[in-house]
Parts: sequence; structure tokens; C-alpha cells
Amino acid sequence: MSYQVLARKWRPKTFAEVVGQGHVVQALSNALEHGRLHHAYLLTGTRGVGKTTLARILAKSLNCETGVTATPCGECTACREIDAGRFVDLLELDAASNTGVDNMREILDNAQYAPTAGRYKVYLIDEVHMLSKSAFNSMLKTLEEPPAHVKFILATTDPQKVPITVLSRCLQFNLKHLPPVEIAGQLKNVLEREGIPFEVPALNLVARAAQGSMRDALSLLDQAIAYGGGKVEEAQVRGMLGSIDQGYLFALLEALSRKDGPALLATAEEMEGRGLAFDAALQELGVLLHQVALAQTVPQALPDDLPERARLLELAQAFGAEDVQLYYQIALHGRRDLPLAPDEYAGFTMTLLRMLAFAPGEGGAMPLSAPRANPGPAAERRPMPPRPAPVAESSPAPVAEPRSQAAEPPPPPCQEAPRPAAPASAMGFDGDWPALVERLKIGGMAKMLAQHCELRSYENDAFDLCVPEEHRHLTDPSFQAKLKASVDDLFGRSMRLNVSVGAITGMTPAAIQGEERRKKQEEAIAAIEQDPFVRELVETMDARIIESTIKPVQ
Repeated sequence: MSYQVLARKWRPKTFAEVVGQGHVVQALSNALEHGRLHHAYLLTGTRGVGKTTLARILAKSLNCETGVTATPCGECTACREIDAGRFVDLLELDAASNTGVDNMREILDNAQYAPTAGRYKVYLIDEVHMLSKSAFNSMLKTLEEPPAHVKFILATTDPQKVPITVLSRCLQFNLKHLPPVEIAGQLKNVLEREGIPFEVPALNLVARAAQGSMRDALSLLDQAIAYGGGKVEEAQVRGMLGSIDQGYLFALLEALSRKDGPALLATAEEMEGRGLAFDAALQELGVLLHQVALAQTVPQALPDDLPERARLLELAQAFGAEDVQLYYQIALHGRRDLPLAPDEYAGFTMTLLRMLAFAPGEGGAMPLSAPRANPGPAAERRPMPPRPAPVAESSPAPVAEPRSQAAEPPPPPCQEAPRPAAPASAMGFDGDWPALVERLKIGGMAKMLAQHCELRSYENDAFDLCVPEEHRHLTDPSFQAKLKASVDDLFGRSMRLNVSVGAITGMTPAAIQGEERRKKQEEAIAAIEQDPFVRELVETMDARIIESTIKPVQ
């Protein structure tokens, strides 16, 4: 017997076997069970998501010898012939090859005759948007009032090209892209039933490469089985798809977390020596940064069986949330600009160097020549200078200059040189938690914890802190341990932190920063609105101010 490809062998034969289209399956099943059958259905969606499959299952449900049902038996003559593609009363038409009005008139003439073997005569017109305008016009009357024994099922990947007069006569169901997790689950099920050994990470790669199409995923799986000699392994699938080894990407991010430029370039050179595609590398780097962002904000969104879960959680603590968002944007822009680079290696390494240059902290402050009107996240997260105990302030403290300057200027007169750490009582701590948070040498999720805490009470060596319910995830013990270590370093002794979850009565450091940003934004908008030149444009040329584009000067 000849080999049957997986996409055909494992095509669903019942509604229960359809993956990822529950909204359509439920609607069709309810209609069949309650006898509320429409005469025309339009199934839309991209390639390989199940349009033709659902149409054939619906045809079986209408013509099964057990009666109209949402669960056809699959054993009767009608069910077997529909599965085999030779049922005389299921007429499948490829509109891409039969676009003319003559083809449509022939179909409509035959529709007047009763079905030969089944209960209904079902017309399945695939890629219906390819029909000519005259062909659409010829079918309108029959589509609106067909004989009782006729059902139309139209399928298309481009519903925008279907005339509105046709759309209004059909029940329309939009089939969605299948998420990678559902595709990978179905691939696992197929391989287990086929008895083929596999590695789960390899299935995840195939699922992502399929881009929402189950048929494409099964075709790629066939290719992977042939490429791997009867088994599906991650290394071989990566080679087949041209995917990047995750080890290189983790090495890049780990070097970036250490601000280690030589390690970044060494990894890039190794990737070039392996002949890896840098466009794919930036794409995979974006996927990895997305996973790191999930690990920071919603760790439970990462599957427990994800092989890289532990490393992702480590990276989530090594970076600040703003850093990850910045690097993600740089990776996207780097991929977009790659065709414009002198060569792919130069474009890739320039993207990495841009991440390093904009990274906050000691290793990569913003260049001194960068404009100050609209600084990026890296500029906003420059380390604040140490300051003495709170006193009556006459002016805000100036922002510290980057450490990359050749010679640092002496401290401004209003600041004192950093003092050795001392107990809380000696430092004159008066309960100004936001001011204390600014002095902590801390980053990542631990810093977010500090910023979203409210100080309820404090003694010489104990702080009672409260976090609002929406930030409960920040109370992770590892984040608390890092915050405590930073507070211990600041005070020069072991402090006790009691972090609880509850309602906030005052302003947290994060809320204060948000309020300051809001006031600056309002002031910037007011300044623009009151500018004489802008007012003249508004009054004489009917111009409009787009507030979202206004950025305050820092």
C-alpha cells in the first residue's frame, strides 16, 4: 500500500477531532442537534486551518444514514464515501479553476434535481472569492432561496473580495490561527499514535514554523521525519528549518546582563562561523525576550515542562522590566534594518552594540551626545547619586552624569560626599521610603518590589511593608531576599523586612513617579497649546494637536 501523508491520514473526520476551532464546532453542532439548518455557510480563514475539513464533516452530518446529527457514525455508506471523496451528492468546486458564469450556471441548473444517494445535495465551493462578478450575480437568487434539498458551503481565504450581497446571504464563520501550543499538542498525539520517537522542543519548533496552520505543521512533520531518519529530534529540526540554537541566544543575553561587550562579539563571531542566518537570529531573540518579559510579570504563563524555564527565570531577575522592553524593540528594529546594513554580520553586531550602548548601569550609559528632549528608557534608569538624610530642599537634585566621562566633575555644592553606611537612627531616617528606594543599589524584579511597596511602620532594624493585590507576584521570596540584601548594604547592618499584601493608603514610589510623569506631561501639553506659533496654526489652518506625540523635556 502506498504511503499516505500525515496531513491526509490524520485529517479530522468528526467535529470532536477538530483542533482549535471550538467556536465554529459548537455553533455547527448546536444547529445540527436542534434542526436549525441554514442553506448557506461561509467559512473564512488562512490556509490549513480546517475550512474544507469542517465542510466535509458538515456534509457527513447532513447525509449520515443515522439521521441529521452532530456525531456522524463514520460507518455508513454515505460517511465512508464522503471520507473517500467520491460521494455523488457532495460536489466540490475549485473556484480558482472555474471562475466563469457558464460554470456557475451549470451548477445551478443541476441544483434543481433531487439528490441521488443522500439526504441533501451539498455544494462546496473552495476559494469562492475567485469567481467573476458575473458568476456571483448568477448565483445570488439561488443562494438566497435554494431548493430545500440543497446546501451551499463556501470557503475562502480572502472574504474581503466576496461581494456584500453574497455575504449577507450566508452564515459566516471565521476560523482562527491555531496557537503553537495546540499545534504541538496535536503533533505529539500524531507521533505517539504513529509510534515515532520525538523530542518535545522539536515539536515546538515545528509548531512555531507552521504559523497557525495545522496542515503546514503536519507537512513539516513529514519532512522532519524523513530528515531525521524516522525520528524527530530538536537538533535535526533546527537544521532543517534553519532555526538558531537557543544556546547562542542565551549566551548573548547573559553577556548583555553582564555588560560584557567582548563576550557579545565572540558569540556573534561564532554564529557567523557556523553560517547561521542573522535575520532568523534576531527573530528568535525577539521570541526569547518575549518569554523573559512573561517570566518577569506572569511567571505562571511559562509552561512547567518548558526546557528553558529555569534559565528564563534567571534572566528575568538579571534584567529590569524596562530593559527587556528596550532590547525587544531594538531587536525588532535591527531585523527591519538588516537589509540596509553593509552585510548581515555588521547589521547583527550593530544591533547588539546598540543594546549594550543603551543598557542602563555601569557598562552602557547613554552617549553624551544623545538628545535630552525625548530620552529612551535607558536614560530614565540612570543610577541616582547618593544623597544625605532628608533636609529642607531648595532645589531638586541634579541627575548624575554617565560614568563613561573621561573626568568626573566634583559633586555639586548641595550634595554631600557618600558617607559610610550607618544604622537607621544614625542616618536620620524619618520614614521617607521613596527617598530610601532611590538610594538602593538594586535592579530587576526586586527593584519593582521596592517601588510598589508602601511603608506602614518602621523601627531601628525592622520595616513593615505592604504591596497592593495587583502586584502580589512581586512578593516572591527571591525578590524579597534581594531587596533585603540591598537594604542591609545601605544601613550597614542586618535589617528585617516584613512584606504583606493589602490595600495601599498612601503613595508608593511607583505611584509618585507616575504622578510626576503625569504632571510633566500636562505641563508639556499646556506649553504646546499656549505657544503662539502653534495657536496660529490651529486657528488659521485648522491644525490639530496630537497630544500622544508630545514628550516633556527631561
